Amino acid sequence: MDEVNPADPDVDDPHLRRRPSLLQVLGDVHAEAVVAAQDVSDAGYDHAHVEQDTSVDALGELEARLRRYDARRYPVQRATALFHLGSLLVERDAGRAREALAESMTLFERARLVLEAAKAQNALGVAHREAGERDAAAACFRDAARVFADGGARREEAAAVFNLGLVTRSPEELERARALFAAEGAKREEGAAARELGGVLLEAGDADAAVSALERARELDDPGAPNALGLARLAGGDTAGAAELFREAAAAHPRSVRPAEHAMAKANFALALERGGDVRRARLAARQALAVAAAPEAVRDQATAVLGRVGDSRGDLAAVLADDPPDRAAVAARDEVTRWAEAEDGERAAEAAAWVGDDDAAEVLLGALLELPPAQFERVLDALLPLRAQLERVAARFHAPQELRVRETLERLWSSRTI
Repeated sequence: MDEVNPADPDVDDPHLRRRPSLLQVLGDVHAEAVVAAQDVSDAGYDHAHVEQDTSVDALGELEARLRRYDARRYPVQRATALFHLGSLLVERDAGRAREALAESMTLFERARLVLEAAKAQNALGVAHREAGERDAAAACFRDAARVFADGGARREEAAAVFNLGLVTRSPEELERARALFAAEGAKREEGAAARELGGVLLEAGDADAAVSALERARELDDPGAPNALGLARLAGGDTAGAAELFREAAAAHPRSVRPAEHAMAKANFALALERGGDVRRARLAARQALAVAAAPEAVRDQATAVLGRVGDSRGDLAAVLADDPPDRAAVAARDEVTRWAEAEDGERAAEAAAWVGDDDAAEVLLGALLELPPAQFERVLDALLPLRAQLERVAARFHAPQELRVRETLERLWSSRTI
């Protein structure tokens, strides 16, 4: 059975012997993959400094500056503009980015601005990495780290070493980066380095060491740590502990904010629940993962596989609501009615037909329905019209405005069907 990778949407080997090492430009849950463009020193010339921006206007402005600043008369201004341009182009045009950053590095070196040249080289390493040129990327990161170390730029050294570890998948480099970030008090970056270290150790089959690194990442509030630590726990046979961590990961990545990460956590949650014998909750989690439009293909494959093994029965929500404590029951209902709201009419009808919950479960269900936007509220309530008597009965447990809204909506929907 496959497990979704904590750092990318690929699927782990069932025995955790191999893991595709897709290296992506780091987002907001990672340490900085590139020393930020604004950290390149302004040499004191007008317009030499440009805020890093991904807009078309920023690209046009930088290209205009390059036309103004020739390398012979204005080498530092040109080098700075090239650095910013290359940094903006890394994801969209790695070839142009490499050219710009290589020239930037050369011009900074000629001006004897060694730290700025190293920053350009670090960024050049990322451009090589995006182009799939890992050996060239590693060489850039290694050289940049050496220059930063010689110049006492510890945080920049940590970023370069971290990038090197991402490319080489070396636990030694990632641990070195983590320690450097820790020495600088850079908790967010340390957390990301610890998470990546844990992932690499898990790939190598050292689950105990992976757990230690990932627990440190979780202590530092790294958003990706719960999912990664859950995989490590699952690899060690702790299905209950893994399930709790995947539950935490799903909550840390709300469906409306980070849908792909939410779907990944849900698919892993489904797998852990299945392995622990909790078929009902596994089915709910798998369906919820599949309901996320942005779910990566590997996530969809894993969730589909779980459903194939546990069966495609309906009516799980009522049993889960009856069994869960109130706080968890509310979350379970909220997650499931969100899925119903976006499902096809036939799917909603099938779930409504399978509902066998008592009034207490119906109260939790109705509470979740009342949190939906108006259009979705009506869509789901329309599917639940066969439960009208029960819904009206439990509506009396809510505040008067909510009770009135439920009753009036049910009456209007019922009337529209019977006209």
